[in-house]
Parts: sequence; C-alpha cells; structure tokens
Amino acid sequence: MRIVIAPDSFKESLTALEVASAIEKGMQKILPEASFVKIPMADGGEGTVQSLVDATGGKIIPKTVTGPLGEQVEAFFGISGDEKTAVIEMAAASGLHHVPVEQRNPLITTTRGTGELISAALDYGVDHIIIGIGGSATNDGGAGMARALGIKLLDENGLEIGEGGGSLGSISSIDMKHIDQRLSSVKIEVACDVDNPLTGPTGASAIFGPQKGATPEMVKFLDQSLHHFARIISKDLEKDIEHVSGAGAAGGLGGGLLAFLSAELKRGVEIVLDATRLEEQARDADLVITGEGKIDGQTIFGKTPIGVAKTAKKHNVPVIAIAGNVASDSHVVHEYGIDAVFSIVPGIIPLSEAFEKASEYVERVSTNIASVIKLSSRS
Repeated sequence: MRIVIAPDSFKESLTALEVASAIEKGMQKILPEASFVKIPMADGGEGTVQSLVDATGGKIIPKTVTGPLGEQVEAFFGISGDEKTAVIEMAAASGLHHVPVEQRNPLITTTRGTGELISAALDYGVDHIIIGIGGSATNDGGAGMARALGIKLLDENGLEIGEGGGSLGSISSIDMKHIDQRLSSVKIEVACDVDNPLTGPTGASAIFGPQKGATPEMVKFLDQSLHHFARIISKDLEKDIEHVSGAGAAGGLGGGLLAFLSAELKRGVEIVLDATRLEEQARDADLVITGEGKIDGQTIFGKTPIGVAKTAKKHNVPVIAIAGNVASDSHVVHEYGIDAVFSIVPGIIPLSEAFEKASEYVERVSTNIASVIKLSSRS
C-alpha cells in the first residue's frame, strides 16, 4: 500500500513536516509493509517557507534586512533542495509583528526589507521565486520593495521620495533603468489569497489599513496616495493595476509586484501544490492523508486540505483529513473531495495540553485510522 501524507502545519504546535512524521509513525505500527511519502504542505501564509524547504530538502537562510520602521530586523528566506527556487514570506521582513502596537503607522512603514530578501535570493542564482504576502505592516504599494531592487521613484524635482505610504502622493515619475537585471530571467509567483483591488472601499487602505494603525483620516489619505501611485505606474510603465483582483494585498504590495516585477498572483495552495509536485506522487497512491489545525466551513476557501483533495481526486484516490479542531460545519468538505475527517483531540482538554501533546495525538489517531484500513482489507 502506498500512502501519501500531505498536511499543512498545526499552527502554534507542529510544522507540516512534524505532522506528517507523526502520521507516518502512527500508521506504521499497523501497516509496517506500507510505503509512505511525506510532502509538507502550506497555503502561502505563515509556514510556507518551512514547508517548502522541508518538502524539497532545502535550507533556511537567515538575513538581516530593513524592517517596517527602517530599523534592522532578523528575517529569513528559503532555498529549495535543487537551489532553483527561493521562497519568501514578506512578513519575515515587513510583517506587522515587527511593529509594536503603539508605533503602527502605515504612513511611514516600508516594504524595503522584502525587496532586500528578493535581492538576497537572487544571489543564489535561482530562476524561480515564490513570495507569500500575508501579514504586512505596510501600505506603500510595494514602493520600498521596488527601491531596494534599484527602481527610482522620483518627485517633480527628480529626487527620490521618502519611505512609506504617506510619500506615494509625491511621485512624479518612475525610473526603471537601474533595476536589478537578474530579475529579467526569474519567474516570480505571488501567493495571494485575497481579492481586494488596490484602491476604493474594498481596497488596501480601507480594508487593511486600520489594523496597521490607520485612522479614518489616514485611510482616506492613503487611498488617495495609492490612486496617484497607480496613475503614475499606468503613465510610465503602461500597466493598469488599480482594479486588478489581489493588487490590494499586503498594503498594495500585490500591485507593486505586478507592476515592477511582472509577477503572477496565484492562490497560495496552488503554488505550493505545483512546487511540491504533489500530483506526481498522488497519481499512484492508494490513499492520501492531509490535515491542518482546524477544519470547518472556511476550509473550502483555498485551504490546504481542499487543494490536496482536489489533486488526489483527479486520480480517484481516497482522501482522509485530520485536524486538531473539527467544527460542526466541517461536513461541507465532503463535497470537495475529502472522504473522512478525524479530530486528534481525545476529549475536552485545555488548549495548552492540545498544543503540547499534538504530536502524540496525531500519532494516536493515525494508528486508529490504519487499524480501520487493515480491518477493511480483510472483508
């Protein structure tokens, strides 16, 4: 029997690889002759770098970069085992967690550090960069990122503008002559799981600005600034990004990546599925096991278990999912390719215990699943 194990991480307790290893350990007790293929998964958010590094036998590269407030912060990116793909989480450099609540101000926060991570990845000679853009502290439309890669954003006097979303309104022209030339031979995919346009009532500033410290007045000003930024991009780069779905992600970084790096915005789980080549492994499997910390009605909207299940169902492979929390509305996942769902939690227990003993509980429920499989093979 060939079993493919492709879970997401269990947030705050286990990485995706740790979940997969616990599943394998539990099932081997009952099915010692089975072969197991572990493929750590993610959906483009937190943990994507770790999952793809684990899945490909790659490595994590630490890097000191410019933080959202201009200070130096410790960040990281990943390099795949074949050293052809770099994986970046923009939050590692430009995330909200780098900014104390009392200092949050999207008028001044910058994505420069994200651009520095891209530059560092290019130093490894990669030809493919995956960028997850959730959890940002910024609203600068990717201007800081662009400047870190050699692009000049100039005011009417030919001087470079300041950092942060509050400076975008002063841009008069964009000079691309000094962009890092290595970017021309690199494919850039952006894990973007929101549909917000750059501006307007559902844009970057209105929807995400308040959580980054924006007052109602600041939201209005930032939205106007992004609108101006988009007009200059349209004039100088001949790219219309203002109303593109996903352009408003990460304070407009989605739009900036489209405009300056010709990136492709995709659902995060789709990027990870492609990068890990899950379909190749699932094609000849007898069973696929997936999972994440919580399975509920929201799981069907681009989450890892559904992406894995859809891939497996292309080849009529049964799919079992496990989770720490199985909600009352989780039954909807059965309509999207998941055949059975199991909770790892043995009863009513404190959350701290669930986190602490997560590996043990994953192993235990996996043993029980394997026992059912063995019983069914006798009939």
